[in-house]
Amino acid sequence: MEIKILGTGCSNCKNLEKAVINTLAELNITADVIKEEDITKIMSYGIMRTPGLVINNKVVLSGRVPAVSELKDIINKNL
Repeated sequence: MEIKILGTGCSNCKNLEKAVINTLAELNITADVIKEEDITKIMSYGIMRTPGLVINNKVVLSGRVPAVSELKDIINKNL
């Protein structure tokens, strides 16, 4: 599983990255977590607001940091 956090370094982007790492540990799931900060690459995903969450090259969330329970659901649905 490959998870990308799309964002230029704002606090929400950092919070989403921490939440993803913590949730993966809690669920005992191994994944490659990549922080993408290049604005050109972020724009190529078609999101208009950061942070963005991409799992296996599919945009699953953008513009907010989800609650832990929602993040767990998103990750489990995209295994």
